[in-house]
This record gives sequence, C-alpha cells and structure tokens, in this order.
Amino acid sequence: MPSSSAAVLAAPSLLALIGYALAALRGDRPVLLAALALGWIAHGTAVLVDILGVGTGQTGARFGFAPALSITVWMVIAVYGIESRLLPMIGVRRSVATLGLATVALVWAFPGSARVHADYAWSPLHWILGFASYGLFGAAVLHAVLWRQADSRLRLKTGTPPGAGGASGGWSLGMPLLKLESLTFGFVIAGFVVLSATLLLGITFPTPWHWSHKTVLSVLSWLVFCMLLVGRHAFGWRGRTAIRWLYLGSGLLMLAYVGSRFVLEVLLHRPPANY
Repeated sequence: MPSSSAAVLAAPSLLALIGYALAALRGDRPVLLAALALGWIAHGTAVLVDILGVGTGQTGARFGFAPALSITVWMVIAVYGIESRLLPMIGVRRSVATLGLATVALVWAFPGSARVHADYAWSPLHWILGFASYGLFGAAVLHAVLWRQADSRLRLKTGTPPGAGGASGGWSLGMPLLKLESLTFGFVIAGFVVLSATLLLGITFPTPWHWSHKTVLSVLSWLVFCMLLVGRHAFGWRGRTAIRWLYLGSGLLMLAYVGSRFVLEVLLHRPPANY
C-alpha cells in the first residue's frame, strides 16, 4: 500500500481497531455499544476512503480477499446494529466486534490491489451487488449460528432428540426460535436475489465468458441456495438440515472470491488479472 494512502487510512482504521477492541470486552455497559458504533463508523470511513482513492489520486474499488471480508463483516455489523435496537440479541456484540477487529487488521496485512474498470459501465454495479450478496449471506449465517445455538439449548431443556426437526416456539438467546428462523431465511432470499442479479450482470460483460474457479464456485453456490429455498418450500426443510445447506452454499460463495484471491495473493504471491 503506498505511503500516502496508508497515512490517510491510518486514522479511521486505528479508530476502528480501538472501537472494536473495546466493544469486544465483557459486560453490558452502554459504553461498549457506543464503542461498537464508533468502530463501525470508523470502519466504514476507512472503506470509503479506500474506494475513493483518497491520497492515491486513483479512484476505484480495492480488490482482494481481505477487503472483501472487511466489507462483508462491516455489513453484518450494520445488520446487527439495526436488529439489536428492535430485538434482543444477547451475547452477539462481542462476536461481531471481534470479527470487525480481525478484518480491519487483516486489510492492513493484505490490502489487495486497486483496479478501475472503465471498459464496462455496469462494472461498479456488479461489484456493489457482489459485495451486497456477501453481506446478506453473512447476515444469514450469523442468524443461522444463533438459531442453531438456541435450538440446541432448547433441546437440552426439553429432551428433544437431535435428529428431530427444528424446535418450534421457545425462547433462547433472548429471541424466539421462529423469529430467528424467519430472519435467517429472509436474508437467504434477499441474498439469493442479489446473487442472481450479480451473475446475470456478469454474463453481459463484454469479456469472453470463461469457467474460472470463481465462476464455477459462484454458480455452484447459487445452485445450493436455490435447492435450499426449493427444499424449504416443497419439503419443509428446517433446523439442522436447512442450516447445513446454508453453510454449504455460503462456504462455496466464500471460496469463489475470497478463497481464490487468498490462494493467488498469499500462497502464489501473484495478482490475478481478471478478478
């Protein structure tokens, strides 16, 4: 990362690290929520400064596995911030703060590379939709983790066999299971729509279509999410079955871009030409 760009990014990134570090502490004091808000705002400012190319004279999104994770986690924390004001989400603050702390630090170690696609007018929209799909599925995974934890705790209390369908009703982690299930699938549906738009837009690019690792894994993840939604609608998939499919699809989607970029940047030490 150029020294001028690093200097401009230093202030918001440092504030984000401090805010997230404080928010990750134990306790329920209001100051810890304020620290999370500070970290999130500073985190978003750092992302915006990077995208606008402040200090570099070059405008364009920075591509890399760490920036992609950073933006994804930033969006997940935004979802948590909104929901926590409307619904009880006990014990989540420390987890999302730790994720935020890790991704901000990761961007400093692996900043990626700035790229400007002037050859296609819809490229910025394609990037935005891609990042949005990551954020939506990230939020779905967060809710699925809470859903599974709540389901497991409720089973321990009621003695329901592990192989049974998702427990209905019941409160755990401060939120009813049915509400967690509904929120999880709400984010899955939204993410599926956005991912579909991303793939369709990618097909219209003037560059020749090629079945790279990113393309294959993205299409596979789309198929998994499609099967998950069909399975829920047609066969009533719930509980652990639905969560496993969600994890599989999210894992494939994460490998599609983040995994491919990680291999190229960290293991092979070469920047990709068309990622």
